[in-house]
Amino acid sequence: MSCLSTVVITGASSGFGKAFAYRVAESMRQHARAQKTRFILIARSEDKLKALADDLMGQYGCEVQVQPCDLADSHARAALLQELAGVQSEWMLLINNAGLGDYGEFSSSEPERNRRMIEVNMTALVEITRAMLPAMQKARRAFIINVASLAADLAIPDFAMYAASKAFVCSFSEALRIELANSHIHVTAVCPGPSHTGFGDVARRTGKSKKEVPFRKWFYTSVECVVDSAYEAVLLNRPRCYPSFKIRLVGLFVRNAPLWMLRCIMSFRPRKAIPAE
Repeated sequence: MSCLSTVVITGASSGFGKAFAYRVAESMRQHARAQKTRFILIARSEDKLKALADDLMGQYGCEVQVQPCDLADSHARAALLQELAGVQSEWMLLINNAGLGDYGEFSSSEPERNRRMIEVNMTALVEITRAMLPAMQKARRAFIINVASLAADLAIPDFAMYAASKAFVCSFSEALRIELANSHIHVTAVCPGPSHTGFGDVARRTGKSKKEVPFRKWFYTSVECVVDSAYEAVLLNRPRCYPSFKIRLVGLFVRNAPLWMLRCIMSFRPRKAIPAE
């Protein structure tokens, strides 16, 4: 199957992933390329993927391939990787968006949940990128968006595993970008702050109150802002993207503050991972 443009999105059934699908489809339509674009949508929920696929095909006339897959399952990933390794296209965009979180102290975390977070946030991202790189190197233009987090720049109590996994995503993206500096492949790590994607509901542990989410309302960034900023950043070949002025400001402070100060700030940060009443 050949196609002028191919877009692969993980975690595509909701949140940033779903918004990325619409954003890219709209961009392709504006450039009169929508009918020559194939989307490969990856997520666990087959029903949600099919609904999104039907809408994309109906609105934009693009080709959509649904790939239901639990990225935390190594056997399921193996079949997916084989499929992705065979993708060939002139213009390619890979959006590694899938991610899992867990609010709560590490000492009381579930080992299986920790394993799944490592598999989805890091292992799957690396394996999918590696599977698609050979074809990307043959394409005329190729782009990689790795969705990290503002949390990547901080060691966050009650959010230790997630923050550490996103630090890996940023470091991996920076190194890969340097390796591919002389190629036509752009690599951008996106570091959004909190956004209303439903992520918090999934990350919250059973029996915990919604009050545990450690962010204030004023700090939130819209999904549209994150997606628009990320898509623009990768096209312009920017190494990192901090969507919205407030997130850029916080990111600038965190990256330049001395480590002792960050430790102090995190030590006095309100701990809201409390049992529900």
